[in-house]
Amino acid sequence: MEKFKVIIADDHRLVRDGMKSLLKSDEQIEIIAEAENGIELLELLKTHTAEVILLDVSMPKMGGIEAAEKITKEYPETGIVFLSMHEEPEYVLKCVQVGASAYLLKNVEKEELIAAIKKVAYGEKYFNQNITLLLAKGLTEMREMEKDKIEITGREKEVLECVANGLSTKQIADKLFISSRTVETHRLNLLKKFNAQNTAEMIKTAIEHKLISIG
Repeated sequence: MEKFKVIIADDHRLVRDGMKSLLKSDEQIEIIAEAENGIELLELLKTHTAEVILLDVSMPKMGGIEAAEKITKEYPETGIVFLSMHEEPEYVLKCVQVGASAYLLKNVEKEELIAAIKKVAYGEKYFNQNITLLLAKGLTEMREMEKDKIEITGREKEVLECVANGLSTKQIADKLFISSRTVETHRLNLLKKFNAQNTAEMIKTAIEHKLISIG
């Protein structure tokens, strides 16, 4: 009988023990190791070969998403099954982008978890209907954000940050070693790009688009 070697990575021992208890009933699945975070997981992979990794999203030191990026590059034959409490579309989308072969919520039924592990072990992907809907929503939101994206240059970002911190045109000119006239040109260009009527509106829009942060 073909065996599938699995590593569990989750920072909660209770969750790891629960997963092991659920999976031990299936003779094809063999839990070969467990890790509390992404760093431990990457160390394990240097000496352990697994078909599937059951990976939590949120872990200390190194989370699942960062770990998955590295695993996908260094161990492309290893399938990644994210097992998470996060139902937000952006989490599902990000996990798929870094190489997830499956994404399941932690309230998943044992039968579905086992089925997902086996599919991924065979090189397939597994996303149930609910996760597929979340993924579609995440893609739509990402496209909307891209459509509304405001592109600014590095120098414009420097001027924008100075303006947001309350510096005058002369103070900005002195700080960036440019002329006051150049500063004013940048400010006018920024107002146009942000479609803003005044500085306050421009700063508000910049914060909403995460181009700058205050405090």
